[in-house]
This record gives sequence, C-alpha cells and structure tokens, in this order.
Amino acid sequence: MRYVSFRRPDGTPSFGRIEGETIVELATDGAPSLKAALTDGSLSGLANGASYAAADVVLLPVIPDPAKILCVGLNYAEHVKETGREQKAHPAIFVRYADSLIADGQPMVKPAVTERFDYEGELALVIGKPAHKVAAADAWDYVAGYAAFNDGSARDWQRHNIQFTPGKTFPGTGGFGPALVTPDEIDDLAALRVQTRLNGELVQDQPVSDMIWDIPTVIEYVTAFTPLSPGDVIATGTPGGVGDKRTPPLYMKAGDKVEVTIGTIGTLSNRIIDEQ
Repeated sequence: MRYVSFRRPDGTPSFGRIEGETIVELATDGAPSLKAALTDGSLSGLANGASYAAADVVLLPVIPDPAKILCVGLNYAEHVKETGREQKAHPAIFVRYADSLIADGQPMVKPAVTERFDYEGELALVIGKPAHKVAAADAWDYVAGYAAFNDGSARDWQRHNIQFTPGKTFPGTGGFGPALVTPDEIDDLAALRVQTRLNGELVQDQPVSDMIWDIPTVIEYVTAFTPLSPGDVIATGTPGGVGDKRTPPLYMKAGDKVEVTIGTIGTLSNRIIDEQ
C-alpha cells in the first residue's frame, strides 16, 4: 500500500491510500491522522471514505507530526571518504524537528543565514509500533514503511561546532514524501538506488546495500538509547556526491529543482525558495 497525508480541497488535514491518480480518504473511521492509525493499529482495517483526484489535494509530509526524527550521518563509505572523516565504530545520530519537514511538491526553504544550502537524498523509514531495545534480528517487524527524504543542510551552521543539529533542522528544509510505501510493495530494498538530481543533473547515485550500518543495525542502536513510537522517523543517511564536497561546490539556490528518487518507493520533488 501507499499512504499519504494531505489537505482536502477545503484545507482540512486528512490521510488516505493512493490508487493510481486517486486518493481514497481513510480519516473517516476514528483515526484522525496516519500517525494515529499506526498508533492504534487500525490502518489496514479502516473503511474507505471520499475519493479525491490527486491533483485536487495538497500533500503534507508523510507523517506531519512525528514525535522523533532521528538521522544517521556518515552511513555510506563514499560520503565518509569525501568528508575526510574517520570511520567510527558506531553510527552518528543527530535529530530534526517536525517543523523542519515539507511535503513532496512544496518548496524547500533556503535559510537566509547561509549560502551553503546542500542536498542530501536519503531513504527514510517510519516506525510502525512501539520499539525499545529491539534486537537487529527483530527490527524489520517494527518498520511500517519507507519514503524518500531530503536532509537539506546549512553546511556552515552544521560545522559551527562538533554537533550537526544546528545546520540540519531549519524550518522548511527537510523534504519527506511523497508516500509511505509499505514493505510488501518492495521486492528488494537493498537493491534500490538512492538518486538525487539537481536541475535534472544526477548528483547522487548509490544502492541502499552500500549502507555501512544497515536498517536492522540502526534500529537496534537507536532503540537502545531511546524508545520509538509509531510514526517516528529514521533517515538512514546520504550517499556520496553532496554539493559541499564538489569542486567547485554545488549548493541549492532559489529557483532550483531537487529530486530524490528511490526506485519503486518513488520520487520526492521540491523547488527551492529563499526564506522570506
């Protein structure tokens, strides 16, 4: 299944299931949001509501209101190499906040305080049930589905000190969508390629299998230090090819179009605008 959060034509937030060019609303049978339906376990049993043409609604981030967004840094060897950093024995984890998220088709906002606004195409996963101290062998049971993510980064703010977070969570900088794609829709997740295009130019392209720490390892590590709830998000890291490490550097600016494609999971597409 492919689920989306969206605003109805009247502006009311809702969620539903994608069927071709139609969205079948599901927020009519108790659960007010996709996160709520994951939380109470009702998602697969919700009755169909109204149908809308996809063109008539405005998408929201897949989960508009996650309680936690955890991001894995330096999870592809090519990216570690281009940064010149030492490979560590454990994943690098930083956080984002929900107000940094934007949906497919909505503008990513270049912060006014930086000229070094960089793309980072990533695979994101959404947690489907409470997860605490999960063993890697059991981790797949806790994944509700996947979506594309763009971890838009203000590189100068990221490097003000040794912590990444200041450069990683400006409002409107985290693209997330278009849909939550359930695991049964994906034949071979590891074979899917994380591809980023800036104005049509392919700038990142690596398979999920190139991750240093795979998804079960990341879930085991994260849930060892913090419990996760349904709707929480883990962005699993970006491949090599980031703009900050190119010669000359390649940063996003107003008017640019950035797209993150992950095989059958789909394409997240956003235009860049300046912060007003």
